[in-house]
Amino acid sequence: MKINIAKSAGFCFGVKRALNIALDTAKSHSRVYMLGDIVHNEDVVRDIEKRGIKKVKRLSKGKNRILLIRAHGASNSTINKAHRIGYKVIDATCPMVKEIHRIAHSMEAKGYKIIIIGDSKHDEVRGIIGQLKNKALVIDRPESIKLSAIRKLKKASVIVQSTQNIDNAARILKILKLYIKDLKFFNTICRPTQIKQGEIKNMPKKNDVMIIIGSKNSANTKRLYEISKSLNSRSYWISRKDEIKKSWFSGTKTVGVTAGASTPDSTTNDVVTALRTFYY
Repeated sequence: MKINIAKSAGFCFGVKRALNIALDTAKSHSRVYMLGDIVHNEDVVRDIEKRGIKKVKRLSKGKNRILLIRAHGASNSTINKAHRIGYKVIDATCPMVKEIHRIAHSMEAKGYKIIIIGDSKHDEVRGIIGQLKNKALVIDRPESIKLSAIRKLKKASVIVQSTQNIDNAARILKILKLYIKDLKFFNTICRPTQIKQGEIKNMPKKNDVMIIIGSKNSANTKRLYEISKSLNSRSYWISRKDEIKKSWFSGTKTVGVTAGASTPDSTTNDVVTALRTFYY
């Protein structure tokens, strides 16, 4: 059985950067806190916690404390509160997400209603919403578009969650163009996501089985799995090697392997080693 590994599998630039900032901060400060997980991967989160960085649900007052802003970003209100109660803020937000913040803020200042194509409950989208003075309209799929709401809009600016499905965003945009006369679109899907999705549109056609590695709370891994599954029914989403089932590989000659942007190489290597050990 031949194993084909995607060139883009694993950490993206933004995740690598955030982790490096976190580790450097942990070396020089003993009281470092995060509001949630630095990235959506259990193995990475455990490693970060071992370094002494504490995950909390809310900030409590205290001097000489550090708030580490995660790769997904945070709202202005969160950052302002941290400063107000005595925290030093170290920002590990992905630069590509920061660019989305800049665009959203700039277009709102020009009088455009901000429309975000993305998942309303995702940390990145909440962070984008938190940059704005007015309420943004969040759309996750074409079926959820409320025509009664968009018909009222004279001018709107569309931005996209950085890990969104490119084709899904295109379908939503096509509908919005029918109803909003002055519509500005910014394709803010990050380059690593576009590369990963480009690969996953080809690999399922060329392999008997596809293995997609990443945490179940990882949005970008979910997109990869959804695309792969739509092209090859023998696509499986796992978070670690223990979840592999031998029954998946009956009569299999080729297996394609990819991993989400928050998945460490060590996890991917463990999966590939298991495949080679048991099925090669």
